[in-house]
Amino acid sequence: MRAPFQILAIPYQIIDGSPRYCVFHRADHDQWQFIAGGGEDNETPLEAAKRETVEEGGVQADKWIELKSLSYIPVTIISEKRRQHWNKDTHVIPEYTFGFECKEDIQLSHEHTECVWLTYEEANQKLKWDSNRTALYELNCRLKETNRSE
Repeated sequence: MRAPFQILAIPYQIIDGSPRYCVFHRADHDQWQFIAGGGEDNETPLEAAKRETVEEGGVQADKWIELKSLSYIPVTIISEKRRQHWNKDTHVIPEYTFGFECKEDIQLSHEHTECVWLTYEEANQKLKWDSNRTALYELNCRLKETNRSE
């Protein structure tokens, strides 16, 4: 059963001391975003993020960063089939966000036509959703702080 929350997972790599982010082009809509999906059954948001990352990107990651960025998205973007078990008064659901260090090659699922590795500025311009840009901003800040302290 679909849980009433979404996740957003941002793949990153550190190349020559600078972060790069992988952005995905949706197969069903002409838009760019990060890995996204819904929770299932009794999954935690992190468990859902890890599962969606394997399903959509074909990668497993050991290093995850739970972000504070939290958005609420309208359920109208979720299909009726998936939300049929939710209360009828559920109009928005939370979208939990994570970053993960990607050390493997991305293997696209049928949900995406392509992916590209971009700088923060390039990714920020390409992304469609404000929630993706906000999470990217937070992750970029955190990665800069980590690089300064090392």
